[in-house]
Amino acid sequence: MSERNYWLGFSAFSGIGPMKFKKLISRFGSAKNAWRATKSDLAKLLGEKLTDKFDDFRNEFSISDYAAKVQSKGVSFLTLKDKEYPKLLSQIKNPPFVLYIRGDVEILRSAQDDIEKRTIAVVGTRKTTQYGREVTRMFTEGLAAAGFTIVSGLAMGVDAVSHKTALENNGKTIAVLGCGVDCCYPRENQGIYNSIVESMGLIVSEYPLSQLPTKGSFPSRNRIIAGLSLGVLVTEGAEDSGALITADYARKFNRPVFAVPGPITSGMSKGPFKLIQKGAKLVTSAYDILKELKVPASVKTSAGKQNSKVGNATKEEWMILEILQNEPLHFDEVVRRSGFGSSKTGTLLSLMEIKGMIKSLDTGFFSIAS
Repeated sequence: MSERNYWLGFSAFSGIGPMKFKKLISRFGSAKNAWRATKSDLAKLLGEKLTDKFDDFRNEFSISDYAAKVQSKGVSFLTLKDKEYPKLLSQIKNPPFVLYIRGDVEILRSAQDDIEKRTIAVVGTRKTTQYGREVTRMFTEGLAAAGFTIVSGLAMGVDAVSHKTALENNGKTIAVLGCGVDCCYPRENQGIYNSIVESMGLIVSEYPLSQLPTKGSFPSRNRIIAGLSLGVLVTEGAEDSGALITADYARKFNRPVFAVPGPITSGMSKGPFKLIQKGAKLVTSAYDILKELKVPASVKTSAGKQNSKVGNATKEEWMILEILQNEPLHFDEVVRRSGFGSSKTGTLLSLMEIKGMIKSLDTGFFSIAS
């Protein structure tokens, strides 16, 4: 049996997490040796109570049967030693030693191969307001258009909106679960879960197959969301929102945190305001995030290609590009959505057309240039 499969076996045992597993590997040299170690040797590291529990588990558990079950469900896995394991996640303290994956593992690898392929977390409250849903869609659309893979937790509210918006805009998304990858939680998001698996998405978890979520699994899940991402964006949330846990992990991992200010009369704005007070970057558009991360802006055309002429777009030009990214719009609609006024919008559109960023169509419509 391969060494990887012994890692898989340990991942199925709930009593051994990343810290204990690391100690076992250090002491015994391999997962295979640790799995086969005597009770007395294991007890020196795990203690007698946990050792007894593990000994009962390994005597009844078939690694080969479990590996076959994983494969039969269309699930793959990566160990911390695999070259395909995401680089950003491997850099955090106590990364998952096994990562279960449902979907195309190539998405996970290509999302972090180089600076042109990016991941960013978009998280927030489960109890969204209309404002929160609108800004989440706006930011996700802009980030997806700029080539970002959107990472979130498949929860109700902001998570669901970010995953769905990424898919609707032909972007890629990764859902990190606090349960096994073969389980959808909450059940209300089964449709989004299915869409992620069937299209440009990936489901990942450190938990074994069929494991249901627990109260403690969500904070642990949040560390993976932050670990997979170049930065974390919080669009809306209360002062005690779980999204702030993800932001705290990002700070610990030296990843930037971005927060969207909301109405001061809304309790769902207190979370972002709290983050801003702690040093999070206040952002009002996807352009602000691109500028902070120092990555070039790029917008996908309807054919799925990149318009390379927008790399030096100004903030105002980028806002126009975000407005036009999904469909051609009439001049009056661009004026309404941008809020720039007719004169300024006309000037911007003319200059952007000269630069090759956009093109004018018949009857006053504009679209992103191919």
